[in-house]
Amino acid sequence: MLRSAIAPGLQTELTRAGALVYCVTMTPKSVWQLDMDAGPIFLQIASGVRRMLARGDLAPGQRLPSTRDLAAELGVNPNTVVHAFAELERTHVIETKRGLGTFVRDDAPVASLRGDMLRAAAATFAGQVRALGIPSREALEAVKEVLDAGRS
Repeated sequence: MLRSAIAPGLQTELTRAGALVYCVTMTPKSVWQLDMDAGPIFLQIASGVRRMLARGDLAPGQRLPSTRDLAAELGVNPNTVVHAFAELERTHVIETKRGLGTFVRDDAPVASLRGDMLRAAAATFAGQVRALGIPSREALEAVKEVLDAGRS
């Protein structure tokens, strides 16, 4: 991948397939990744918030950047961030407090988000395993081996 810095915190990567991916570091532990060829940007932003919450990079009650600041960091139109935040409010992940900003809800469904993401990853993996005709036992052993190797 080719990387270049455009602005403080903003980098682009050009993948082998030629897709332009924007990576923005908001905090030392969290990174927003936008792929301009991977569907609606507002959904990618909303998914990024959910992913950071599920990983623990964001916590219930934590303040999010303003729509203007996040839009500037990501290099997108502020309305795109507004749309993403509206989607997250609709699903009870965040809330906007007039005059104070946008926050992760104290009752955000963190466990549910983690479970949903785990099941989605498992479904993707299972589909690939089935397509390859690999028995479940062999696939599960491979997963265990990979997970155990990551602990070292």
